Amino acid sequence: MLYNKVEICGVNTSRIKVISEERKQELLCIIKNGSPAEAEIAREEMINGNIRLVLSVIQRFSGRGENPDDLFQVGCIGLIKAIDNFNCEKDVRFSTYGVPMIIGEVRRYLRDYSPMRVSRSIKDTAYRAMQIKELLTSETGREPTVSQIAERLQLPEESIVIALESVVDPVSIYEPVYSDDTDTVYIMDTLGDDNDDKRWLEHIALKDAVKKLCDREKRILTMRYLRGKTQMEVANEIGISQAQVSRLEKTALGKIKNDMYCSAD
Repeated sequence: MLYNKVEICGVNTSRIKVISEERKQELLCIIKNGSPAEAEIAREEMINGNIRLVLSVIQRFSGRGENPDDLFQVGCIGLIKAIDNFNCEKDVRFSTYGVPMIIGEVRRYLRDYSPMRVSRSIKDTAYRAMQIKELLTSETGREPTVSQIAERLQLPEESIVIALESVVDPVSIYEPVYSDDTDTVYIMDTLGDDNDDKRWLEHIALKDAVKKLCDREKRILTMRYLRGKTQMEVANEIGISQAQVSRLEKTALGKIKNDMYCSAD
């Protein structure tokens, strides 16, 4: 009976071979200085003896919607790189060198293969925020608030929220949430009658079109349609003529209409 059996990424942790630090150093020296046949055998043993290290690292990246099997494979690539590049002549534990290598490999994978392109600085903020979240949870025994994370990182709360949301995989409005033999309920069905898929797609297209406008065009449309100002009031506030406001407003609306028409095609 295996009371300690825990499967992660299809790996039964109770059967993972664990090797001592002394044995790791021996294997690393053989890999570096032994014959090709000896090095290959030692390398295989070293990889199998450090699977727990890979599993412990990829668990830090859980809860982000990523396939754990993919992360495990990427983590193993990082482990192999660490083994191949480790300098056994230095007085350093292998885990001290290997963990950052594995983490780096996983982060590169998440950055390069994310379904959404997010700037590296925002992703770095997200990873730091998640590390602080884990640390504060360990210290207090409960999940920290966004303000507590922001205070520890000395960043605005808005930056933390944006960063954390950036590493969450987007969900399709056609994603099923319930299904039986006769019917399937999709996410868009739970949004209400006034929010059908067509209106959501139009809303997304509108936001994308507005983002493409220049700052002055965005400002004029905001003042005209969100703040209810007249063209003359806008002109006085910006410091241009009413005719220029009219022309810029017409141009901006034309861009939006054309962009949304192209998106619909």
